[in-house]
Amino acid sequence: MGQTKRRMPGLVERAGVWHIDKKIGGRRLCESTGENDLRQAEVYLAKRIEEIRKALIYGERPARSFRSAATKYLRDNQHKRSIGDDALHLKQLDPIIGDLDIRNVHIGTLGKFIEARRKTGIKSKSINLALGVVRHILNVAASEWIDESGLTWLERPPKIKMLPVNDARKPYPLSWEEQTQLFKELPDRLARMALFKVNTGCREQEVCGLRWEWEIDVPELGTSVFLIPEEKVKNGDERLVVLNSVAKSVIDSLRDEHPTYVFTYCGHRQKKMNNSSWRKARARAGLSQVRIHDLKHTFGRRLRAAGVSFEDRQDLLGHRSGRITSHYSAAELTSLIEAANKVVGQGSRKSPALVVLKKKEATALAVTA
Repeated sequence: MGQTKRRMPGLVERAGVWHIDKKIGGRRLCESTGENDLRQAEVYLAKRIEEIRKALIYGERPARSFRSAATKYLRDNQHKRSIGDDALHLKQLDPIIGDLDIRNVHIGTLGKFIEARRKTGIKSKSINLALGVVRHILNVAASEWIDESGLTWLERPPKIKMLPVNDARKPYPLSWEEQTQLFKELPDRLARMALFKVNTGCREQEVCGLRWEWEIDVPELGTSVFLIPEEKVKNGDERLVVLNSVAKSVIDSLRDEHPTYVFTYCGHRQKKMNNSSWRKARARAGLSQVRIHDLKHTFGRRLRAAGVSFEDRQDLLGHRSGRITSHYSAAELTSLIEAANKVVGQGSRKSPALVVLKKKEATALAVTA
């Protein structure tokens, strides 16, 4: 009678999938084969044994795809504030370098990615962000990631030089006339957000994610401020949002609309401002060159034109300065509020944009009635 073929030692079946649990060269290897067929699992195990043997005897590193390195990087860095952006860059890179051995990823093999991005009009600064993620992954693969054989994933990282940034788009601060022209084309929900942004200098995601729980009353001054937690701010510092009279009026108009978020649409948080409504409105206004971030530039430019000091501009714009920006005396807050109010309207305390917004709402109510 024929004998039943014995299973290769070191394989354990768990939930229908074969896993490796085996000591090889004095080191324990525990990982999934990803196979539910025993024969295929044995082939995988034999391959891993040979790879480890070569590594131990000859110092030969096993082949690893850039995709596997990218997956490890994303899994290990879920705590990063920018991990979502990194994941997007890696998704764009994957069709070109995902299948490559990490030893074959360098500025030469990245050329196809660079060329493809440039053809779609992507600027060098944005391309450099993606290249920076690749460079970081290869650096940690050569210095920090050590496998079961005691070897780093990569012997040495390649030199990936960033592209010269000579095609960067210049900021486009709005004039008062352009602001009025643009804001009257925006839907009310976006007009409120834009009006708040151009009077506080907040970033788009700071506006979209603004929560009522971050509002702090300052009864001594008869107003309030917002303190955005550091994990929600790009530079990792707490962000003090000072409200001038226009920003305060926007906030007061939205109270009781939603228990959690300040800016909402149809009962849910407004996830972004740069949507089709924004793009259509700026086209109608003849301002297709204006981007959401230009509202922040507009606030900063107006502060400077109004003679606000560099330090106060840093605090009002949420720029990293080395100062503990969440600790202010009443006198310091008063000074910041006064500085922010210097950009309210053209030579008056009324904002033309606010008047336009109110006129739009009144017109809408009249039509509905």
